[in-house]
Amino acid sequence: MPESLFIIDLHYIAPLEKLDEAMKDHVAFLDGHYEAGHFIVSGRKVPRTGGIILARAGSKVEVENWMHDDPFFSLGLSSFTVTEFLASKADPAFNKLLKDLSRRSS
Repeated sequence: MPESLFIIDLHYIAPLEKLDEAMKDHVAFLDGHYEAGHFIVSGRKVPRTGGIILARAGSKVEVENWMHDDPFFSLGLSSFTVTEFLASKADPAFNKLLKDLSRRSS
């Protein structure tokens, strides 16, 4: 199955102090998915009400399963939604990045 792109939208439901306490584990979770070639880019929303992750995967269910392991979610600090989309146009540099990531994860 060809990979689709996914927008993972995290919404914080706990005080920022609690999120900061879990940040080290959340970053380790992110790092593992970057190393596996799943995540492309991630960061905080402005204002800091959640975060966004752009991911590649074979299915929405696969992404949802990953996100259940995110400490922010498993500790009850955030909720998330996953939106699948098929990119129809992109900057050439982004297309090159996706090709490079595909080669790395093959």
